[in-house]
Amino acid sequence: MSFPIPHSACCLLLALTISTPYAIGEDVIARVGGMEIHAAQVKPYLDNVSDQDREALRKNPAALSQAVRTLILQQILFKEAIAAGWEKTPATAAQLERLRQGAIAESYLQSVSKVPESFPSDEDVKKVYEARKDELKIPKQLQLAQIYVAVATDADKSSQDNAKARMDEIAKAARSGDFSAVARDKSDERETAVRGGEVGWLAEAQIRPEIRAQASGLAKGAVSEPVRLADGWYIVKVLDIKAAHTATLEEVRDQLVRVLRTERSSANREAYLSKLQQQNPIALDELGLPKLIERQP
Repeated sequence: MSFPIPHSACCLLLALTISTPYAIGEDVIARVGGMEIHAAQVKPYLDNVSDQDREALRKNPAALSQAVRTLILQQILFKEAIAAGWEKTPATAAQLERLRQGAIAESYLQSVSKVPESFPSDEDVKKVYEARKDELKIPKQLQLAQIYVAVATDADKSSQDNAKARMDEIAKAARSGDFSAVARDKSDERETAVRGGEVGWLAEAQIRPEIRAQASGLAKGAVSEPVRLADGWYIVKVLDIKAAHTATLEEVRDQLVRVLRTERSSANREAYLSKLQQQNPIALDELGLPKLIERQP
C-alpha cells in the first residue's frame, strides 16, 4: 500500500540526512544495513505535516509506516547521490540554488507578514461573529452507536440467511437489554465494538441515506430496525440529539480566531508584495515572454 507523503513533508525530504541531535539511548525506530535511524531524526519532518494529514496518519498505522519508510529510503537515496557527486552537476546545482532562493524569500515574507499574537482581540471576534452569524448554522446532529453483522451481497443464500437470523437475534437483545454490552460482544465492527458500538456525533448529512432514513425519526434512546447495506446488516441506537441551531460564540470562537488570523496573514502578504512592487517597478517585454516557455532543442 503506497502512501503519498504530504507536500509539506516532501519539501523537507532532502534535508533528512542533516545531523539531528538526539539523546543517547533514544529508541531506534529502524535499522538499514549498519545504519540506525532514531526517532529524533524522523519526527521533525512528520511534525511539519498538516493537521489533516497528521490525523490520517494517526488513524492508519500502515500509512504511517509507509510514510516513514519513504523518508528513510529518501535518506539512503540522498547518500548514494552525494557519494556520486550528484549535487555538483550543473542542473542539480542550479535547482538547489532556486530552491534556496525560494525558501529564503518565503521565510522572509512570512516574517514580515506575521500576524501579532494579540490579534484578533475579543472585540474583533465578537464583531465578526455578529456579522457572520447567519453563516454559522449547525445542522441537526445525532450521537449514534451501532452493531454490525458482516455479510457480502454476493454471499451464498445460506450465509445470507444466517447473517439475517443473527442480526434479528442481536436486534432483539439490543432492544431489551444493554445495547453497549451487546455491541461489545456481538458486533463485527471491532473499532466501535470496544466503545460499546459508539460512533460519535454526526450531522444528518454525514449519515448513510439508508441509515439516516431510520435514525432521523427516532427519539433519544431508541433503536432502529435492522438496515441492509452492501457490506452487511446494521442497527443503530440514538444516544443523544442536538437540534439544528445557530452556533454560539463559544462554539466557534477558536474557528473564528483561526480564520481571522489566516485572513490577516494573507492580507499582510498581499500588502507587502504590493508595496515591494511599487518600490521596484517591473518593466516586462510582453512580446518576448512566450519565448520563455518554448523548449530549447
